[in-house]
Amino acid sequence: MFSRRHCVRSLGLALLAAMTGVLPPAAGAADAKWPSKPITIIVPFPAGGMTDVLARRMAKDMSDALHQSVVVENRAGASGQIGTQFVARAEPDGYTLLVSATHHVINPAVRANLPYDARKDFTPLALLATTPNLLVVNNNVPVNDVQGFVAYAKQRPGGVMFGSSSIGGATHLSGELFKLETGAPMTHVPYKGASPALTDLLGGQIPALFHDVMTMAPYVRDGRVKALGVTSSRRSAALPQVPTIAEQGVPGYEAITWIGFYGPAGLAPAIAARLNELARASMNSSQARPWFAENGTEPGDMDLARFAGFVNSELDKWKNVVARAGVKIE
Repeated sequence: MFSRRHCVRSLGLALLAAMTGVLPPAAGAADAKWPSKPITIIVPFPAGGMTDVLARRMAKDMSDALHQSVVVENRAGASGQIGTQFVARAEPDGYTLLVSATHHVINPAVRANLPYDARKDFTPLALLATTPNLLVVNNNVPVNDVQGFVAYAKQRPGGVMFGSSSIGGATHLSGELFKLETGAPMTHVPYKGASPALTDLLGGQIPALFHDVMTMAPYVRDGRVKALGVTSSRRSAALPQVPTIAEQGVPGYEAITWIGFYGPAGLAPAIAARLNELARASMNSSQARPWFAENGTEPGDMDLARFAGFVNSELDKWKNVVARAGVKIE
C-alpha cells in the first residue's frame, strides 16, 4: 500500500514527463546509485539492549562493505511504536531502515489502533538473531522440572504468579502460551524491566519468571535460580543441560525472542536483496559467531522469501495466542 506522498510524487513525475518529454530515471538506474548518502537504522528501543547491540554490529559491517556511513538512531517509546512508525512513513529508498524485536509481531495482537500496519507497511529484509527464553523458579519452589511445576501450580490455592519484564512482550507471552498448553493456573505479574523482576524472583516475592537465556544463564550457572525449561524447540548452547519445555511433555511449545531487519513498504527488490545479503554476512561472520555462542543466541540466516513467510507466521501465531489468552493492553 502506498502513502499519499508516494502517489503525489508519482503523479508529479508523470506530469513532468508529459510536459517535457523527459522520462524519470528507471528504477534500476536509481538502485545502481544506492547508497549515495548515509543510511540510518532506527532502533525503537533504548540503547544498550540486545536489539541495539545487534543493530550497531550490523551497521559497522554494512558501512565497511558499502563504503558509506551507516548510523544507528534510537527512537524509543510506546513499546517500539514511535520508531517503527517513523520507518513506516519513510521513503522506500533504502536510507531509512528498522531493526526491531519480537514486539513488531506481538504489538498488532495486543494493541488496538497501531499507527502502522505491521504486515503491509514494511519490507521484511532479514532475521538477525533468535534467543530462547527460560522458565526459572526461585530455590524455595520444591520442583525441578516442567511437569513438577505444573502439578505444583495446580495444587496451590489460586495457582502461582509468574513475572516478566513487561506487558505484551515475548517473555510475557511465553508464559501465556505455557498456561494455554499446560493448563497450569498462573497469574502474570508485569514489571518495568528485567532488573525489578529478577530482584523479586531472588527475594521470593514471585515464584517463577520467564526471561531470556542471555540474561538468566549466569544466575542459573551459579545456582541462584533453577531453570526448569527452555522455550525454544531445541536446547540452548548456553545451558545445554536444561531441557526444552516441548521435550518435557508439552509438544509443539515454542516461544522465542527474535530480532528482525525491515525497510518501508515498496523498497526496490535489488536494494532489499543487497540488504539481506549484508545482514546475513554480518550475523554469520567469524567475528560474530563467538559472541552469539557465548550469549546463548543463534544468528539468523534466512533469504528474503523465507523471512517474509516467517514474519507472517509469527503475526498469525501471536494473534491466535493473544485471542485465546484474552490479553489486552489499553
